[in-house]
Amino acid sequence: MVLFSGTKSYFYSSPILCKSIASNSNHSHAAHSLDAAYIKRAAQIADNSAGFSSPHPNFGCVIATTSGIVAGEGYLYAQGTKAAEVLAVEAAGGFSKGSTAYLNMEPGDCHGDQSAVSALVQAGITRVVVGIRHPLQHLHGNAIRSLRGQGLQVDVVGEDLKSKIMEEARKSCLLVNAPLIHRATSQVPFSVLKYAMTLDGKIATTSGHATWISSKKSRNRVFELRGRSDAIIVGGNTVRKDNPRLTARHGGGHTPIRIVMTQTFNLPEEANLWDISDVSTIVVTQRGARRSFQKLLASKGVEVVEFDILNPREVMEYFHDRGYLSILWECGGTLAASAISSGVIHKVFAFVAPKIIGGKNAPSPVGELGMVEMSQALDLIDVCFEQVGPDMLISGFLQPVPDLVPVIPSEDETFAIDPSITPYESRIIFFYKTWDPYGAFSNFSPHPIQMPDGSGAYATWSSVEHYYQAHKFVGVDEPVAKDCVEKIKFAKSPEEAARMGRSMQKQRPDLVRSDWEGLKIDVMYRALKCKFSIYPHLQSMLLSTAGSVLVEASPHDLFWGGGREGEGLNYLGRLLMLIRSEFLGECSSPSEITCEAL
Repeated sequence: MVLFSGTKSYFYSSPILCKSIASNSNHSHAAHSLDAAYIKRAAQIADNSAGFSSPHPNFGCVIATTSGIVAGEGYLYAQGTKAAEVLAVEAAGGFSKGSTAYLNMEPGDCHGDQSAVSALVQAGITRVVVGIRHPLQHLHGNAIRSLRGQGLQVDVVGEDLKSKIMEEARKSCLLVNAPLIHRATSQVPFSVLKYAMTLDGKIATTSGHATWISSKKSRNRVFELRGRSDAIIVGGNTVRKDNPRLTARHGGGHTPIRIVMTQTFNLPEEANLWDISDVSTIVVTQRGARRSFQKLLASKGVEVVEFDILNPREVMEYFHDRGYLSILWECGGTLAASAISSGVIHKVFAFVAPKIIGGKNAPSPVGELGMVEMSQALDLIDVCFEQVGPDMLISGFLQPVPDLVPVIPSEDETFAIDPSITPYESRIIFFYKTWDPYGAFSNFSPHPIQMPDGSGAYATWSSVEHYYQAHKFVGVDEPVAKDCVEKIKFAKSPEEAARMGRSMQKQRPDLVRSDWEGLKIDVMYRALKCKFSIYPHLQSMLLSTAGSVLVEASPHDLFWGGGREGEGLNYLGRLLMLIRSEFLGECSSPSEITCEAL
């Protein structure tokens, strides 16, 4: 039998509180121990992809034979790549037959492929153990029902397998997908407040000097935390005083978006965050603030988003709508207090350095919360202590990871309760991320396409997004452009293809083909038409929306998306409606892009 001593997961290492569960007498303690070990292993390998292609749920699969040997493992690298179950089956080969598959989370099929379920069934897996059901309501329980319908035994931890040791295994599954669970239950991203302070609770001297409170080892740990986050948020005061870069250097993984939250918009004209050659910066502010400065930032490529009422909850709800799962707050005490008071901070990482600087007016990590008695203090849950170089890292949850039960009633169940609500009747269908109910409509969906390469031959592209991003540079007679096309073509995920294409477009606009602005709609159209032509189930899904308006619900993309308040051009939705009409025979020419224009 193979057991594990895997690598440590920094972001999700602390346990959470769960209810005590009675033992199931039908399952022996030894069997429970083995099942728990494999479920924990599935959660552990699921965490391997965190930060390398974010955001996306973390899926891991372990296939073990009846003799207790691990035959294969796999994890989902990113949306648009092979499912964890498919990779595990490929690794296990013939050993899959008669074996048990352990999944940290129920597979999520947004694309009508059921690739994960099909892989397990066709490989001859006879039993599946699932750590948690999928937290998104439109996927909750679907794969479990499909597997059971195919005759496989499916045991869900906490439902079919109940014991203390299984409770601990379930915790690991909740933790590795804490961001997705918070997104599903609270409609805001999973937010972590990080700060470094001295032993006497100061984050800077009285003069404001703060370089460096923590050790180099602690700072490297911060780079790792950044690399696991979709975005980093700071306040205007941090920009003015520290002029940070907020990169994830030394930490591996991707580089998160930088967000500046400022009510007054009193920001310097020159700042490291205004350099967007490697990663974007978004400034969120009060509506109407310093219009001239907004134009200046826009000229630098910095995105400005205005709010009628600027507060942390409104901002987090907005970034939830943009699809962000994890946000790291590296702000000062005033904004930290506001975020905590708004209930949007879920976890705290505090680096405590063995230094004392004193100072009556030296700033502290959290500003005024309005508490007058110690009984009002906020207690961290499941506190962890770890020495990092000379510093002490204290972490814990301000809010426990929500339990997944009871679940929100499905549309069918809602109709049974209130017949006046007609399920699935919708004039407008919104889609954006690949985990949406109509995730297949996304240009990031995991459907390879074959397109002509100009020489009469056909080339395979991993996704529509791969093809689209590469064609910004196709035909440009420059070695760098040709190299970029090849790198995008072989990018491991659509997210990485998009980052490569967008980054090169920002850094070297001279390499973008001169006809791109007039051609990009046609490039996207041809790629989408190919996708929906070669996958019958996708075409059926598209045709099933006849009579409905399709809107790509990106709140920030005003060209391909519908925009925050419907002000976007929604060209992706338009193209899909055009293709749908062509399949239905309603349009006679591919050029009729306005046949169902919004």
